[in-house]
Amino acid sequence: MLNELVQKAIKGDGDSFYELIQIKKEHIYKIAYSYVHNQEDALDVVHDAVYKAFTAIGSLKNPQYFSTWLTKITINCAIDHLNKSKKVISIEKSELENFPVEENDKEAILDLRQNLEKLDIKYKTVIILRYFEDLTLKEIAATLNLPINTIKAQLYRGLQRLKIQLEEGDAIEK
Repeated sequence: MLNELVQKAIKGDGDSFYELIQIKKEHIYKIAYSYVHNQEDALDVVHDAVYKAFTAIGSLKNPQYFSTWLTKITINCAIDHLNKSKKVISIEKSELENFPVEENDKEAILDLRQNLEKLDIKYKTVIILRYFEDLTLKEIAATLNLPINTIKAQLYRGLQRLKIQLEEGDAIEK
């Protein structure tokens, strides 16, 4: 069914494209939010991604890769938004309150998020896709159009850098 909708959308059927976006809207919102950490900005990123996807759907060659293609567009729009805004990314207090964890754990989550924001965008992207979006390494490689060994290396290096940042933060607090 999804492939049929994609094929119709590629041929210019706006209703099919709308249905595809309705199916994928939560997924692209989650990706956008994982980058910008703000509802309004995430909605702006989703809007940009949907517009770019709509204008470029005719160039999609393989309908089976629609989800990967849309994810990549969303990531690029989120990165563009961050680069344009260059503002400090803050985590809304309500986001922390949604976690059913103890106060110490909330601080650890906040610390993790803040340190994740300090990582180079290539490491941040791979970590978000792997651990926040639950994509496999193969899916990440397809989404980012990179070899799987590059994804593995970026994930390893990103986690190492994140670990070092977290340890340095603990050492400062002590």
